[in-house]
Amino acid sequence: MIASKSELKRVALVIQYLGTHFHGWQRQLKLRTVQAEIEDAIARVLGYPVTLHGAGRTDTGVHAAAQVAHFDASGPIPAERWAAILNSYLPQDILIRGSAAVKSDWHARFDAKWRRYRYTLYTDARPNLFVQPFSWHYYYANLDENLIRAALQPLLGKHHLAAFHRAGSRRKHSWVEVQAVTCDRQGPFIHIEIQADGFLYGMVRLIVGLLVDVGKGSLSLEKFTELWQQQRRENVKYAAPPQGLCLLRVGYSDFPFPPEVWYDTLPQLVLPDTNYVSSAGGQRQALDQVLSSNVNT
Repeated sequence: MIASKSELKRVALVIQYLGTHFHGWQRQLKLRTVQAEIEDAIARVLGYPVTLHGAGRTDTGVHAAAQVAHFDASGPIPAERWAAILNSYLPQDILIRGSAAVKSDWHARFDAKWRRYRYTLYTDARPNLFVQPFSWHYYYANLDENLIRAALQPLLGKHHLAAFHRAGSRRKHSWVEVQAVTCDRQGPFIHIEIQADGFLYGMVRLIVGLLVDVGKGSLSLEKFTELWQQQRRENVKYAAPPQGLCLLRVGYSDFPFPPEVWYDTLPQLVLPDTNYVSSAGGQRQALDQVLSSNVNT
């Protein structure tokens, strides 16, 4: 039996998921989605269906380190217990990091002040099975992270970003306020982060696809800026693949979770710097040092 509106209590969730085997966040007929999995788990506990409202809709194959959502429920279950309860019902590629009570008018989507995404590129020519699910393996040309960083800077501020808006979106406009951008290299990994008040359908993947052209030198900084300032969507042909993208976190002015639940819960991929062992002799010397250290300890 569905409870009356006056009996309902609003519960907020911080959610992690591996997007590899999901057709995105939003429930779709006959397709596996994150929203459907969590809604079904909640319904099993309550005995009636609920609607889960997310802060954003990630695409097929995209991950989330701290997606935020809310639902309304009645009954004796304390809000902070929902995380553990749902984790016992959910598949292994979804995890509820935390649950908490919020005001009845608090909304995961409309109260969000910003969302932040990270895209990871892996530039080593050698494939790595443990890196593959979380990065775009791009080794076809050397990428200059300084050029990518410079190309990102003009995006700061409020802009009409129709050039980075895929077809099929219900959004009526393409205005976005970009609040922060970063690009850092750690060995073979390039991490690109973009924070904005909202994101267009396919926006980050289209930006990264074009930034790769900038990084390899086939597209100038001036041309990159001109393309999006002139809203030249027809010239943005390629989107970066989804597995390198992760919804990093969502920001609110009034958030009931401590930072350790939602802030930077996605580890950055790091591999040891092996440039100093480029020669066969150097490799042998480095290996001897490792073996000697192991014996001595």
